[in-house]
Amino acid sequence: MTGIRIIEAILAGERNPHTLAALRDGRVKASADTIARSLVGDYRREHLFTLGQSLAAFRHYQELIRACDKEIEQYLEAFDSKVDPPEGSASQSQDGQKPSNGEPRFDLQSHLYRIFGVDLTLIPGINVLTTQTLLSEIGPDLSRFASAPAFTSWLGLCPDNRVSGGKVLSVKTRKVKNRAATALRMAAQALHRSQYMVTTRHAYDETICVQNEVRNRECLEARLRKQARQLGFQLVAAS
Repeated sequence: MTGIRIIEAILAGERNPHTLAALRDGRVKASADTIARSLVGDYRREHLFTLGQSLAAFRHYQELIRACDKEIEQYLEAFDSKVDPPEGSASQSQDGQKPSNGEPRFDLQSHLYRIFGVDLTLIPGINVLTTQTLLSEIGPDLSRFASAPAFTSWLGLCPDNRVSGGKVLSVKTRKVKNRAATALRMAAQALHRSQYMVTTRHAYDETICVQNEVRNRECLEARLRKQARQLGFQLVAAS
C-alpha cells in the first residue's frame, strides 16, 4: 500500500522526499526519515516512463489474477460437500500462520474444508495452497488408490529398491514429476503425522500420532529382535 501510494504521487509530479515519505502506512516499521532518504534520486524522464508502464502492468496482472480467482471459485462451488464449514470466519491453522500472499481473494479454506470433509490446514506445515494442490492433483478423496502404499508409490515417495543377486543396490525414491508429491515434500516434517485424514475425515489429533509412533517403534524393535535370534544374537537395551 505504501509503495503504490508513493509511486502514484511520483507519477503525478511529486518530488519532495519528505512529502512522499508521509504517505507511508502506519504499520511500516521504517521511519519517515529513513524512507525519505531512500527517495532521493534522479527522476529522469525515461525512468518515470518505465515506472508508469510497470505500474500499469502490475494493475493489469492484478485484474487477471482476480479473474482467475473467480474462475477457480466457480469450479470449487461445483464440488459436492462432505460437511458444512463452520459459520463465520474461516478456521485458522494450528501454527497461526497468516494468509499467504499467493492465496486467492475468496474463502478458499472453507471450500476445501467442505470438499475434503476435514480441515487439512490444522496439520502443522499444511496451508491452504498445499491443500488446494492436493485437491487439483488427486481429487476430493483417495478412492482411486487401493491402499496407502499405492498412494505413496504413485507420489514417488516410497523407496524404489533395486536388488541384484540378493544385494541391495539402491533404495532411493523414484524421480517423478508430481505436483502433489512436491507439495507434500515441502510439508513433510508435519505431514507424516496426518495419516488418513482425507479418508477418515477425523480432525488432526496429536495423541493419535504419538500412539502410532509408539506402535511403530515396538514393531521395529520386535522385528530387530527376531532377526537377531535368527542370527544367533541377543539384543540388549543400551543403558
